[in-house]
Amino acid sequence: MTTQTVEAAAFRQPWEAPADVRITGVRAIVTAPEGIPLVVVRVDTSDEGLYGLGCATFTQRWRAVVSFVEDHLARLVIGRYPGDIEDLTRLARFSAYWREGPVGNNAISGLDQALWDIAGKRAGLPVHELLGGRVRAAADTYIHAGGADIEATLDQAEGFVAAGWRHVRLQVAQPGAGSYGAPRLGTVTDATAPYPRGWRVSEYLRRTPQLFEAARERLGEDVELLHDVHSRLDPKQAVTLARALEPYRLFFLEDVLPPEHWDALPQVRAASPVPIAVGELTTSMTDATRLVLDGGVDLIRSHVSMLGGLTPARKLAAAAELVGVRTAWHAPGDTSPIGAAANVALDVTSAAFGIQEGHLYREAVHEVFPGTLRIENGWLRPNEAPGWGIEIDESAAARFPAELSRHDEWAAQVRGLDGGLIAP
Repeated sequence: MTTQTVEAAAFRQPWEAPADVRITGVRAIVTAPEGIPLVVVRVDTSDEGLYGLGCATFTQRWRAVVSFVEDHLARLVIGRYPGDIEDLTRLARFSAYWREGPVGNNAISGLDQALWDIAGKRAGLPVHELLGGRVRAAADTYIHAGGADIEATLDQAEGFVAAGWRHVRLQVAQPGAGSYGAPRLGTVTDATAPYPRGWRVSEYLRRTPQLFEAARERLGEDVELLHDVHSRLDPKQAVTLARALEPYRLFFLEDVLPPEHWDALPQVRAASPVPIAVGELTTSMTDATRLVLDGGVDLIRSHVSMLGGLTPARKLAAAAELVGVRTAWHAPGDTSPIGAAANVALDVTSAAFGIQEGHLYREAVHEVFPGTLRIENGWLRPNEAPGWGIEIDESAAARFPAELSRHDEWAAQVRGLDGGLIAP
């Protein structure tokens, strides 16, 4: 046996697999119908017309994910039986020796979710039925409201409530160039500072409770309110904000600390009178599980493709269920419709479900991805078609090239008055 034959044999499963279908191709499709690069992996098989789609979207480093998929991952799995989902994704994960991280895990997620799509199509069932079936009819969602001032934010929130949402995230702009989830005012914060348009934590800690005081007065008690800090505070500041927001009974306070300070989350959570939701920046199932099991979160907010796909996210949801933590999967515009479908499959099959982040895709996205889920009265329901029930029109996708996007630049534009970079 030649060295090349030995190496090829290492990628084969050491058991007999059904001979009726094999993986024949793996490639990445990139499109940006909302100006946000979305990466989808397509896995083709020897069964004519049978293929699967999976979300591999790492918006800020999409080219690296494409390279991982096409230059490294494809050769590992071509020729393999697509039903061995766990073995194939473990093979992809361990093949690099150094593992975890958003580039590799997103590539693996694309493979993983595409294989689940194939499994559903072969069985003639939607993916959620392959996971054991529903424990609820639909996933309740929250939606984002943000404005240049408090009144504008609440105007938008009021519109969402009238449209049927029961949960609304509120963000408001502040002076300078550091607003998150609301328009950037770009105004001068302190003309004498080295960076006159810098973000001021003191202004943020003062203005945010004012927003929620006004929200309760205007929106009443029946609407669940949420807020995203976006990882900009230290542990003491996080507790200060949480206590200031206690009278307004938030559904959750999100990403109060950057990952560098996650070891302090159990203490922050213990001191916080409002539920803490963290995990958007987890880039492995191991890190996300530690947040859950170490007592640092009330809700886990991971981005499913950053964990490696549906397979590890199922395990994370099971761990959360065991300790009373709820899921709130990350799903803004940089989650593809395939990723959103994977989120909903988890939502309706897991007893640990808490809430689902919602995003209103533009019609261009529905054109590129026929079958994209639509939120109705704040609720998301999975498709009942086999697999994800979502396709991709590659001709339409090509009309929205990701190369025109500069989405990878936005995250490094928040600075303090001294000019130092702050978490985005």
